[in-house]
Amino acid sequence: MSDLSIISLLAQTDADSLAATAETAGRAIGLGLGTGLAALGTGIGVGFIFGKTIEAISRQPDLAGELQGRMFLGFALTEATVFYGFVAGLIAFFV
Repeated sequence: MSDLSIISLLAQTDADSLAATAETAGRAIGLGLGTGLAALGTGIGVGFIFGKTIEAISRQPDLAGELQGRMFLGFALTEATVFYGFVAGLIAFFV
């Protein structure tokens, strides 16, 4: 093998590893952005749920028990969206 073919082989290996690193970095950024946006939406939703529940209880205190149960159901369903976003990001990262 000549010196020139060794250099071209090393250059090709570096280019392949650089492309793999860029792809992994892109997937990691996508995972972070997907989970972050899901968490942002969930934070807004949970704040809205609790704010409206407090407003409703202040208007009709006798319905506090019923409203509190529905509030926690809405809270649980809204929190689940973070996990959906995280799982979707993991699938995109590893597949």
